[in-house]
Amino acid sequence: MLPRHPPLLAAGARAALIAAALLPLAGCEIPGMGPDPRVAQREAEAKAIGGACRHALRGLEDCFTLNPKAPKAQVFAGWKDMDLYMRENKIEGTASVLTQLEKKPASRRASDEEADLQTEDRTSRNRS
Repeated sequence: MLPRHPPLLAAGARAALIAAALLPLAGCEIPGMGPDPRVAQREAEAKAIGGACRHALRGLEDCFTLNPKAPKAQVFAGWKDMDLYMRENKIEGTASVLTQLEKKPASRRASDEEADLQTEDRTSRNRS
């Protein structure tokens, strides 16, 4: 008759076999188990927005206002990273083209014209 092994030894041997079988899979990425790539892409875009805002000489508040859907923490991180990079390499920012657009002379509104007419009527009455 064969000697019977105690149950603990058999359970330990099974656990060791399972661990040895699963060890090669430890470095594999299983689809659906990692971070969502859309979240990583959104965070990377927010950091790029922050860096671009800093390079365009925009303040953080302006950057937040112009990009309300971007995660603020990532925008700030990108702005801060670009600020550090620009200071270390003595890079001057480039003013944004959007803020430099020339404003066309505003045409006089009808209400302004009416106010001028009323003023002229008052002065002409006082002279008579």
